[in-house]
Amino acid sequence: MEKQTEVQELLNELVATFGVFNIKLYQHHFYVKGPHFFKLHEEFEELYDGLTEQFDELAERLIAIGGKPYATLGEFLEHSVVKESPYDSKETAEEMVHSTVVDYKIIDEKLQKGIVLTGEAGDDATQDLLIGYKAGVDKTIWMLQAFLGKDPLED
Repeated sequence: MEKQTEVQELLNELVATFGVFNIKLYQHHFYVKGPHFFKLHEEFEELYDGLTEQFDELAERLIAIGGKPYATLGEFLEHSVVKESPYDSKETAEEMVHSTVVDYKIIDEKLQKGIVLTGEAGDDATQDLLIGYKAGVDKTIWMLQAFLGKDPLED
């Protein structure tokens, strides 16, 4: 039973994280400027659309295994591993992409921990969900890093 509680807590942390990260992607979508505007405006929209679907799946999976997902902005901010950052000063498109990569790497680490934990808990369905998300995050990191002229694992 203890592992199941740990899985619920991890999923709830991911729900909060995806909630905060979704708003950060919207922020970049709203404020991106420059020669890459059209491509990045569309890319940030695709990213938050995909994240919204995953956010919903995580919350539903949490309910399915007896948990209660966070559902307020305050809970999201309190429990997210990704921190919000108000748009106080102009950011270049490259800075926005870089900060998105940083957040995706934080999420990638949390997903990896979740994959291990769900394996230990024998929760194959949740593990499968997290593995699928991690594969997508890894690909997104690679593509965003390529946009920045960097290798996928580079800082």
